[in-house]
Amino acid sequence: MQTNSEQTSFLMPFGGDLDERNRWVRMARLVPWAVVEEQYGKQFRRDRGGHRPLTARIALGALLVKERLGLTDRETVEQIRENPYIQYFLGYASYSSAAPFDASLMVHFRTRLGLECVQAMNATVIESMVRRESAQHQDSESDGDGRPPGGLSSPNDPSSAPASPSAPTGSLIIDATCAPADITFPTDLKLLNHAREITEQVIDVLHASHAGTRLKPRTYRKRARRHFLSVAKSKKLKQSDRRVASGKQLRFLRRNLGAIATALTSGRWTLKPLDRVLYAKLLVTSEIYRQQTHLYRSTDRSVPDRIVNVAQPHIRPIVRGKAHAPTEFGAKISVSLVGGFASLDRLSWDAYHEGADLPMQAESFRKRTGHYPAVIYADKAYTSRANRAWCTERGIRLAGIGPGRPPADPDAERERRRTRRDDEAARQPIEGVFGRGKRRWSLNRIMAKLAKTAACVIALVFLVMNLEALLTLILLALIACLVASFLAHATRTGMLAIYAPSTMAER
Repeated sequence: MQTNSEQTSFLMPFGGDLDERNRWVRMARLVPWAVVEEQYGKQFRRDRGGHRPLTARIALGALLVKERLGLTDRETVEQIRENPYIQYFLGYASYSSAAPFDASLMVHFRTRLGLECVQAMNATVIESMVRRESAQHQDSESDGDGRPPGGLSSPNDPSSAPASPSAPTGSLIIDATCAPADITFPTDLKLLNHAREITEQVIDVLHASHAGTRLKPRTYRKRARRHFLSVAKSKKLKQSDRRVASGKQLRFLRRNLGAIATALTSGRWTLKPLDRVLYAKLLVTSEIYRQQTHLYRSTDRSVPDRIVNVAQPHIRPIVRGKAHAPTEFGAKISVSLVGGFASLDRLSWDAYHEGADLPMQAESFRKRTGHYPAVIYADKAYTSRANRAWCTERGIRLAGIGPGRPPADPDAERERRRTRRDDEAARQPIEGVFGRGKRRWSLNRIMAKLAKTAACVIALVFLVMNLEALLTLILLALIACLVASFLAHATRTGMLAIYAPSTMAER
């Protein structure tokens, strides 16, 4: 938490002080910088030489600026260089027109911070709000107003008043979605063509040192490219034609991989000329050839750990069944929403059933608040018999219609449908969280290429959304205090008397 003295000590280029109402000044006081300092500093050794590493506040602050403004890495550096308020947000003591760091360091920031560090900061923000709400609830109980605890319960929740401090209280909303990666829609033909081009590039690099002394293995790249384009440009393509085209690309790919293996076995070539990226792509290409050969020769329609992108082999197809995109390609995430703050509970590059995450998400709620939620709002994927039994044992109501036939009594059936509508309406805020994350922020298109950096970006999106929600709550609380002060002053001075109904009738 920053103090006013720290704020006024920032030296502006033309004199004056920073505006306390600026968004970056207010957010700088909300971010728990101390949480990330220790974990970030462990990755550096003091006994080594070289330049002094940048602070954790600069690293995390730059990533928050990038996600909040939706910028590229290069544009983020330019914004930091030009804006004194952003420099204050990053912990600078005075304005500097020089670039703080090279844009390539943004990748290292995402790698060093990682998912765990950002998750710890997000948990700190949520827990601070839970403690604040709990303190407000205790104050309201001392005044005897009978307010529900912490604002964490739903207005429609009849069990918002617990019998004991450890009784289930409040509500928990859970759901899962996919964070698509920035890749082209994969098809077997495009994947094989890309893999073939990778092997051609490998052959060119390995043969470069023997040019003029030995013949380069034939790749037939022009013919293979011509075959691919003749099919890829077809507007109407039969399944048989697509299979024939895939078979041709497989044979070209097999020839190239065989030539590379023969040259390496005989000792003519070595893998030393290959850089790290190209060597990794060669390994991925070999696995793609194995998977696609199995699909081509058998009747199976899928293989375990299917690779859909050469540059990002960790991405898997996630079947969601949505109308606009039945299958998405990216990370599948499980999210919980409490009091308007979203928490990233699970991130996986492999497909999984989100219904199994309900006990884990409820236990996370209990760890933060000290008790289980009184009601859990979720869709049909979570309403299994095992989850209902687990919730019943702990006194939790799992929203939604349970198993069994509808009641014969019309009034009971009407009440059952009304409860279902109310539960579905109470579950909608988490859909709004996904909508904001994918429309306003970068959750709909993760540009990071590595699995670790992509996970860090996804966690940063939820951290930024929670900080924005916290800023909004503080602003609304400030407005409420101003209105209350005005009304109190107007009541004391009699300013509201002229608006009374009796006065207006006399006029």
